[in-house]
Amino acid sequence: MRYFIELSYNGKAYHGWQIQPNAITVQEVLNKGLSLLLRTTITTMGAGRTDAGVHALQMFAHFEIHMSFETETLQHKLNSYLPQDIVIHSIFKVNAEAHTRFDALSRAYIYRIAIRKNAFINEQTYFLKPQLDIEKLKKASKILLEYKDFQCFSKSNTDVKTYHCDIMQAEWQIIGDELQFTIKANRFLRNMVRAIVGSLINIGVGKLEVSDMHKIIQSKSRSEAGFSVPARALYLSEIIYPESIYLNE
Repeated sequence: MRYFIELSYNGKAYHGWQIQPNAITVQEVLNKGLSLLLRTTITTMGAGRTDAGVHALQMFAHFEIHMSFETETLQHKLNSYLPQDIVIHSIFKVNAEAHTRFDALSRAYIYRIAIRKNAFINEQTYFLKPQLDIEKLKKASKILLEYKDFQCFSKSNTDVKTYHCDIMQAEWQIIGDELQFTIKANRFLRNMVRAIVGSLINIGVGKLEVSDMHKIIQSKSRSEAGFSVPARALYLSEIIYPESIYLNE
């Protein structure tokens, strides 16, 4: 039987989602908790790989097990076992072929930029002293929707079959004392969102023109794109799946 787990986590203490040989990760902690409570070795598969320090407001993982258990009881026990920075929101049975990574229709990220100095959100946002031109940010973001190949925003030496991504949303909005960027796509490349935000910031502070976004994307070169913004302000915010993965019980 296959189960999906919906969880969220603060990524500050972790070297990303995926298990690493010499660093603590969210997947490793989750696997250990499940294996202990279910008394069998459990290996989860996540919907994606968040980088070190990146957070998840919503993440999904799946696992296989050939025994029955009460999902609500396991959820309660997992939340009691896991550290405070990892929270399990639900556990539910899915179709045998359902896959958290390959079946995802879309993923969305939020990047939080503090526009005023705030002593209480330094570890959750990126504070920028230079004032950003929001209209330029919005215009440059719309250019992203015109392209599919985003090699310029991919981490160098990444082994992927394609750099094509279908970006469905790229929007800026002011929420309180924050300027938040939301981007939604069918898939993302490694470091892609942080490189996009860095490039947009360069446009927003006047280092580049809005039209330069075309040149950056068409170059297919990471060196032409902007800096990679800090991971602490990036949040995986939403993952959408087709109704077909759910069991009709």
